[in-house]
Amino acid sequence: MNDLSASRDGDAERVATSPPMTAAEPDGAPRIAVLDILRGIAILGILFMNINDMGGSLYASFDDIRHFGWTTQDQIAWWLREVIANGTARCMLEMLFGAGMVILTDRAAQLAGTRVVMKRYYARNLLLFAFGVVHILVLLWPGDILHTYGLAALIAFLFRGLRPRLLLTIGLSAAALQFAGGTYGYVSTTQTQAQVAAIESAQRAGRPVTAADRTLLTKVAEGAARRAKTKAEDAARIAAEDKARTGSFMTWAAYQWSVIAYLQSRGLELVFVWEAAGVMLIGAALYRLGILQGGRSRVFYARMTLIAYGIAIPLRMIGAAEQMRFDTAPKTLWATAEVSRLAMTLGHVGAVHLLVGTILGARLLRPFAAAGRTALSLYVLQTIIGLWILFPPFALGLYGEFGWAALMGIALAINIGLLWLANAYLRTFSIAPVEWAWRSLLERRRLPWRKTRITPAMRTASA
Repeated sequence: MNDLSASRDGDAERVATSPPMTAAEPDGAPRIAVLDILRGIAILGILFMNINDMGGSLYASFDDIRHFGWTTQDQIAWWLREVIANGTARCMLEMLFGAGMVILTDRAAQLAGTRVVMKRYYARNLLLFAFGVVHILVLLWPGDILHTYGLAALIAFLFRGLRPRLLLTIGLSAAALQFAGGTYGYVSTTQTQAQVAAIESAQRAGRPVTAADRTLLTKVAEGAARRAKTKAEDAARIAAEDKARTGSFMTWAAYQWSVIAYLQSRGLELVFVWEAAGVMLIGAALYRLGILQGGRSRVFYARMTLIAYGIAIPLRMIGAAEQMRFDTAPKTLWATAEVSRLAMTLGHVGAVHLLVGTILGARLLRPFAAAGRTALSLYVLQTIIGLWILFPPFALGLYGEFGWAALMGIALAINIGLLWLANAYLRTFSIAPVEWAWRSLLERRRLPWRKTRITPAMRTASA
């Protein structure tokens, strides 16, 4: 367990300069065990975010979550998912991507100049982008994150040499702007609703309505009409998706491609890339400060966990309660969503480090290191199991059959199986299939699959 827990002794502000490493990959890339554990938790956790879009309408996830089922059990499952997990797996992966950027580029910079490092790192992530495109267009998963991370990494690299404070400042810009814009939207909507209520009260009292009042009422009515139109369009999309995904292979494939085209036409990719690049910079800063890899004291991680959860849990509970009202009232969630997502993720990171620092915790979390080392392959396998076995119009054809509670249970069962598979696989092989293809293309050679067997003769020669 020495490779799973860095020393937690010393001052809370101490930065680790030499994080504990495990054996290198076949291409020579080093491993840090606790980062693999975090990555394994994140990649398995992301299925809880994706399973509803695989087993039910993707459009319903954004429009009417009750479409999946809204029994008491479903409400509890959705609420727990929303408060504890929503967005945090993605956020943790983004942070770890930033840490990986530092590890890979710092290591390469020792052997070559900046231009060579940049060329190799860009090639690595353009290949990842290509894998993501295949994931979208061939495996038909509109929610792919690989292509987004591939693009975001190209941007994040340009800032990698900055000091941690500047990395954090730039990385937090998306959360700051979202907070500012959401706060403005919340305040302006609240004021408008108060003005409308005052005008309606004056009308009931028989007082005259001014021209400014009529202008405001017209503007509000037009906004309500637009929302009603959008609501009707969303309902039509949900119905069309349900029909297409329970039809034939061709109706399903055609509709998945149309969803991809629709999402891209909305300009959401720019938002996703900006978010991912920003959080990658936060991850790079946290790594340089020794936080992600376990280079701080237990007191530091205890404080970090308590403060992060103390911010995130109340904000997320309020946001979940607001969403469960299903009304048009202003929501604090508009302002706090990204802040609470970052805080909740940091709380999870701190909790993992606290657990890894104990004998029992290290034993419980050790299997997740294998999931972290096979993360790309597990991510693609989640898509194959969900989209191509459980929920397509062929194979098991279970689309639309389950509510939130059952979907979360299915995700848990799949993750248990994947966790076992990852550990069993790495007992024989040194690299997972998708990782092997990605790194072999980058290295322009076939990397070895199997672990090297140590024979008595090799031990004697080594001695």
